[in-house]
Amino acid sequence: MKTGIIGLPQVGKTSLFRILTKAHLSEAAYSNPREAHIGVAKVPDDRLDRLAALYHPKKLTHASVEYVDVGAIGQEALKETAYIGHLRNVDALAHVVRAFDDPSIPHVGPIDPLRDIKNVEFDLMVSDLGQIEKRLERVEKDLKKMKTAELEKEFDLLKRANAHLGSERPLREMEMTPEDKKRLRGFMFLSEKPILYVLNVSESGELGKELEEAVGKYKLNDVASRPNAAAAAICGKVEAELAEMSDADAAEFLASYGLKESGLVRLIRTTYHLMGLISFFTAGEDECRAWTIPIHTRAVEGAGAIHSDLEKHFIRAETIRWDQLLEAGSEANARAKGTLRLEGKDYIVQDGDVMHIRHSG
Repeated sequence: MKTGIIGLPQVGKTSLFRILTKAHLSEAAYSNPREAHIGVAKVPDDRLDRLAALYHPKKLTHASVEYVDVGAIGQEALKETAYIGHLRNVDALAHVVRAFDDPSIPHVGPIDPLRDIKNVEFDLMVSDLGQIEKRLERVEKDLKKMKTAELEKEFDLLKRANAHLGSERPLREMEMTPEDKKRLRGFMFLSEKPILYVLNVSESGELGKELEEAVGKYKLNDVASRPNAAAAAICGKVEAELAEMSDADAAEFLASYGLKESGLVRLIRTTYHLMGLISFFTAGEDECRAWTIPIHTRAVEGAGAIHSDLEKHFIRAETIRWDQLLEAGSEANARAKGTLRLEGKDYIVQDGDVMHIRHSG
């Protein structure tokens, strides 16, 4: 799963990408402003860490989210084939919005996150409209040659999408059936992608409170509560300092700001949730590992996330909630207490399940 980091110039998106993915890129790597940079961020998960403390595995593997950093967004950039190609290939967007004051970093006009969000949203919709209009012309010509049920359905759907965008609403807010979504999938429309607004706030003595209240303070409650959208706040300056610290020093540093966890932890977690993803775990002495699956995944498909053979030869899944396993102290104790249970292939995997797949392979 890929998340594209977008934003206007001088908002701190490249710094965020570097901190998230721990990418040590030289200035030369940014000589081409249209080149995309890809990195992977580990999804912090206290549940997995606590399971590892129980098993002392040889290997510990967290879930991960792939981030793609592209150049500053704008109508001109969205006309470039390479630039728009990078954005079309991501599953979600993280729009970094400037909410910090810093005279040394230029900014056009007053700091106004809501205005910037609306301007970028408008550019994404204009890009999608251009694509839809071209496709509508083509489908209309094809329908004159030969009418088919599939072409007519596509034509009606595109007309509906065109009208929706014409009312200045992104496609992620349009009601669609699974069939509609399948029909539009190949277009990879930008305004259809789930979006996370990332407010980059100023450093302050009451940073914990600032981060908590940022979404309301900058009037983003409405845009963040719309379908397939969310908002999170970070302080890029503080996150950059945290990235250089040991875990113990970082915890002490966060506490001095009244924080229990870094903004990045919340940001990654919110990205994960926005994309409709959950984690289940496999635990043992060899490895404790988090596996990423979409919400509402059946046990047999969850087994397939581990290995296709496990899906093919699935019999049952030994399942227990992570906290129940920790409470029991071992699988043997959990089995004796009756909290370790056997689930069939149609069981819907829950976030935080610990699973051991029984198979005939």
